[in-house]
Amino acid sequence: MSFPGVRDRAIGTVLGSAVGDALGAPFEFGPEGAFSARFPRPGHGGEMCGGGGWDPGEATDDTQMAVLTAESLLERGGLDLPDVFGRFRRWAAAEPKDIGLQTEAVLTGGEPWDTAAARHFRVSQRAAGNGALMRAAPSAVYFARDGHAATMDAARRLSALTHGDAAAWEGTAVLHELIRAALTGADPLTAVPAALAALHPVHRPRYEVVLSADWHPDRATEFNGAVWPCLGSAVWALRTTTSYEEAVRAAIDLGGDTDTVASVTGALAGAVYGAAGIPQRWLEPLHVPLPGFDGRILRARDLTGLAERLIARA
Repeated sequence: MSFPGVRDRAIGTVLGSAVGDALGAPFEFGPEGAFSARFPRPGHGGEMCGGGGWDPGEATDDTQMAVLTAESLLERGGLDLPDVFGRFRRWAAAEPKDIGLQTEAVLTGGEPWDTAAARHFRVSQRAAGNGALMRAAPSAVYFARDGHAATMDAARRLSALTHGDAAAWEGTAVLHELIRAALTGADPLTAVPAALAALHPVHRPRYEVVLSADWHPDRATEFNGAVWPCLGSAVWALRTTTSYEEAVRAAIDLGGDTDTVASVTGALAGAVYGAAGIPQRWLEPLHVPLPGFDGRILRARDLTGLAERLIARA
C-alpha cells in the first residue's frame, strides 16, 4: 500500500473541499439520509447529480471564496487582507447564485475591510456561521509550512474579514491546524488536543464538546450552519469512516447545510487520503464559476495547479 506524499495531500485538500461542496449542494436543507437514499450503492456513479439550482458538478460560494483567497495569497505573496476583502466584495457585487446572509451584509455594506465584520457583529450579535470555515482549505495548505501558531493566527485573521464573532475565528483556526497535521502524514485526530489548547479559553469548551471522540452530530444543540457543529460534524465523519468517499457520504447524509459540512469534511479527508483517494468520476464534472471575474470557470486541473502553487510557495 502506498501512502500519499505532501503534494498529493495538498491537492487532495483543495480538490476534496471543492468536490464535497459540489456533491452536497443539491441536498442542502434536505432531510437526513437523502444522499444514500438516492445513491444507495457506493461507487455506482451518478452522484454529481445537480439540482436545487446547481448544475451537476457545480461548486458553490464555499469554493468560489476559497479560490479567491488562494489567488490573493499567491498573487500578493502572502496575507494581504485588504486585497482578499476586495476580491470578496467584487464577487459579492456580481450577485453569485448563493451567498451567506451574514457574509453578504458585511461585503455589501460599504464599510472598510478592517471594520465591516466587527461593525456588523456589534449590531446583529450573530456572526458564528460557518462561512469562514467553508473557504479555509487553500489557506490551510498555504500556511501549513509556517507551523502550529502561525497557521492558526492566519486562520483567525482571514475569518475576521467577514465574521465578527471570535467563535468563527477559533473554529477556522482548528481546521487549519488539523489540515497542517494531516499534510505531514500524521493523523489529524491526534492534533485535536493541541489545537484545543491553543484556543481562547472563552471558546474552548464548546469545541471540546463537538471534537470529543464520543460526540455525534445528533447531539448538536445548534444547526450545522453554525461553525462549531459544522466542524464537529466534519471531524466525526472523518473519525467514523475509512475513505474519502465514505467520509463525504456520511457528511451529506447528516442533512442541513450539506454543501459546507461536506466541503469541510472533504478538505480533511482529502488531506488524509490524498488526491488519489478522490473518485475520478467526481472530479470530471467539477467546475467552479467565479462571478465578477470575467466569466472564469475553474476545473479540477485548475484547482490542482492552485494547490501545487500553494504548497510550493515558490
